[in-house]
Amino acid sequence: MKPVVSAMQAWSCVVISVFAIVILSIIGGLFRNNHHEFLGGAEDPKDGQAVAGTVFTAVIVYAAFLVFCGLQGLLHLRENRRGAIALS
Repeated sequence: MKPVVSAMQAWSCVVISVFAIVILSIIGGLFRNNHHEFLGGAEDPKDGQAVAGTVFTAVIVYAAFLVFCGLQGLLHLRENRRGAIALS
């Protein structure tokens, strides 16, 4: 199987996905617990549970990106170990 994206794009996607999963998980947890910094203001959302569900959906999407990009990066590593010749 050949990689779809370049090695740099794959590993950049892995780093960004890990960062997004960590940050969004923290934000989702704060919304789920109705933290006073995120709820209660004039223009803040009223239902923290609904917002947390949306944020955790984004975490699942980034987890899918992490799996896809990680596999693409591993395909590049496997290809490099075989001694493939790049013609570019």
